[in-house]
Amino acid sequence: MTADLLTPRQLNRATLHRQYLLARVRRPALDIVHDLVGMQGQNPRDPYVALWSRLVDFDPSELEGLLLDRQVVRLVVQRGTVHVVTADDCLVLRPLAQPILLQQLRAHSLYRGRFDGVDLEAVMDSARQILAEQPRNAKQLREAVAERFPDVDAEAMAFACRNLLAFVQVPPRGLWTKSGAVVGTTAEAWLGRPLDSSPSVDAVMLRYVAAFGPSTVRDAANWSRYSGLREVFERLRPQLRTFRDDAGRELFDVPESVIPEPDVPAPPRFLPEYDNVLLAHADRSRFASDRFGARMPYDRLGFLGNLLVDGVVVGGWRRGDDPATLLVYTVDQLDAGTRDDVEGEAQRLLHLLAPGGDHEVRFEVVG
Repeated sequence: MTADLLTPRQLNRATLHRQYLLARVRRPALDIVHDLVGMQGQNPRDPYVALWSRLVDFDPSELEGLLLDRQVVRLVVQRGTVHVVTADDCLVLRPLAQPILLQQLRAHSLYRGRFDGVDLEAVMDSARQILAEQPRNAKQLREAVAERFPDVDAEAMAFACRNLLAFVQVPPRGLWTKSGAVVGTTAEAWLGRPLDSSPSVDAVMLRYVAAFGPSTVRDAANWSRYSGLREVFERLRPQLRTFRDDAGRELFDVPESVIPEPDVPAPPRFLPEYDNVLLAHADRSRFASDRFGARMPYDRLGFLGNLLVDGVVVGGWRRGDDPATLLVYTVDQLDAGTRDDVEGEAQRLLHLLAPGGDHEVRFEVVG
């Protein structure tokens, strides 16, 4: 039997639906963080904008409260990048990320050779105890390691903690109202629970497909950087349904998923600089074309959030020198109706970013 063919437009609408980007929902932020298997978080404010784009009447204090109550945490997981994940997911995702982080540590140009001849296990055991005593910043951690191991490279050892321990960034880092420098401890100390000793990559892949699918095996690897996923998806095949894209690639999906009609409207959405929906596929053509990337002068405009119009990336945005101003850049001129819709969404974003007062939205075509 030939698998059903899905067009890029159908893939676009399917993923937008699962990502709560076709229509905002009224649900707890904790549920969304769980459903999406974490929120990209190396920019501390990105998860707030990502949740705002998906939730009705999102209040940043909700995510702040989850961080302060230790229901969600900030740490390095998928792709070796910082995410905001639920406490339960932290204990599963962090062990699965360990091979990626070990490879990154060995390949890091600044630290190559600086671990030679060091009993890393002994140093990390000691660092784990140091961090369990109290959260520490990089300087404090270096000093504490140097005191116990005067003959090792304390700077390199402190960096290794990020990759070899489940290093959680604790508040105020990541808060909306008052962030701060990176101060951390171990997930075990912060959550009072051990890491999962046998985390299921199969279960995580089922959740990935439910949140980002339909997806290829390469897509799943791009999102996670896990190895051996071909074998994982072969194991999961009886639990999944399959499609083909217009290039003939096999796509996997969970049976209960929804594939919306391709003509379902997709309202404008402002996404943060980093949002997993745009990073979770090896082939990103369902959201953006090479034409967009080639024409957007990021080097001149600086880092931008992303603007979706009709579900596709058409430009970017950033704050103006005046915090109450939003600068919107597009590669093509928007028609009057679309521009009005984008401006309305931009005004709502400004109410999140700069509450109160007058707001201004400025458009510039940069194609």
